[in-house]
Amino acid sequence: MKIAAVQMCSSPVPADNLARAAALVAEAAAQGAELVALPEYFGLMGRRDADKLVHTEMPGQGPMQDALARLARQHGLWLVGGTLPLKLSDDDRHVTNSCLVWGPDGQVAARYDKIHLFRFDDGERRYDEAATLCAGPAAPVAFTLHGRDGVALRVGLSICYDLRFPELFRALMQPPCDLFVLPAAFTYPTGQAHWSLLLRARAVENQCYLLASAQGGTHENGRRTWGHSLVADPWGEVLAVQPEGEGVVCADLDPARIAAVRRQLPALTHRRL
Repeated sequence: MKIAAVQMCSSPVPADNLARAAALVAEAAAQGAELVALPEYFGLMGRRDADKLVHTEMPGQGPMQDALARLARQHGLWLVGGTLPLKLSDDDRHVTNSCLVWGPDGQVAARYDKIHLFRFDDGERRYDEAATLCAGPAAPVAFTLHGRDGVALRVGLSICYDLRFPELFRALMQPPCDLFVLPAAFTYPTGQAHWSLLLRARAVENQCYLLASAQGGTHENGRRTWGHSLVADPWGEVLAVQPEGEGVVCADLDPARIAAVRRQLPALTHRRL
């Protein structure tokens, strides 16, 4: 099965971002991808954190959700919609950073709200997601993907900063996943230091594929994101990568490769804690 990560350098204009996302999803579909993942904040990289509150949507309705449902249906693929700001029923000063998945029929198959909120301060740059985001329930979310060849795969969801918390990925392995998907908007300094290292580690620890779709480039708000969207296999080998700038990263997910790695080194069966 071919899987694809879309890398973007999103702007503060949602309509422009939706148009670019549609073009890139179409490019991935033309390459035969059955699952495509957009990056975190694909629809809006605002000039201020509070811009999320202006462009938030109600769960189940809104221009971004409607557009992604149409794309999944149009191309007949599974679409991991990066993240969207969704309204809370009891708090108008915060939103959830939500990853929704649409099936080939255009229906929502899964929703995961980011549980680990990023905070960074190196003396020059400061960022605190909790100023506008509310963390989701501390529970793993996975769904079953049915491929065109009839093969069923278990896919676990995570978002950006979650990558630093291996316990989430361990929880997603009960029962074991075949693929982790991680939309992200890693900052340039943290990405340069830790992005590939952590992604490969999560793939190796859990002996499954990992698809990471990232923001990559210098945005209109002055923020620079690391990019390097990639696909890693269960042995930690990077199969494809997009260093920076807009693009599509495609690779094949082979269930036989997962089985071979787990058979040769049955680490998942050796756990004691």
